[in-house]
Amino acid sequence: MHESGTASEADPNDRSGVDREFLALERELSVFLRRARASSGEMAREVHPDLEPAAYGLLVRLEETGQQRATELAAYFGVGKATMSRQLRALEELGLVTREPDPADGRASLVRLTQEGVARFRHVRDARRDRYRSKLAGWDRREVAELARLLHQLNTRAES
Repeated sequence: MHESGTASEADPNDRSGVDREFLALERELSVFLRRARASSGEMAREVHPDLEPAAYGLLVRLEETGQQRATELAAYFGVGKATMSRQLRALEELGLVTREPDPADGRASLVRLTQEGVARFRHVRDARRDRYRSKLAGWDRREVAELARLLHQLNTRAES
């Protein structure tokens, strides 16, 4: 490691078997994920005081896709049907989502945000983007775009 604490290229003379770049990645992702979980909790409470932090991601996905089946949402997030059903039921009770029959399959339903859900979600999302702009004010836009590209690449590979 450099004195600055950043990972350097692997030392060919290092026989410890430690892959410093991946240790640094693990450390930084751990910190990032811990902060992201805390942030999701804050954003969820901003949408609605009774909203579970894990449900905030559902709002993000539904705002992005418009509507989806619960089974598609469960697959996307890597959770079971029962977990997804419980989270969607809670969102319905809060008036943030609604279910409608799927025209392609009457046995299934499509979940979508209600007008109230859209309004609350967008208000919080816009405030979150303002916080990102503030925190990354010293970054070049190309750096922000590169970070987004790399995170997208990581997320895409995690799905497969």
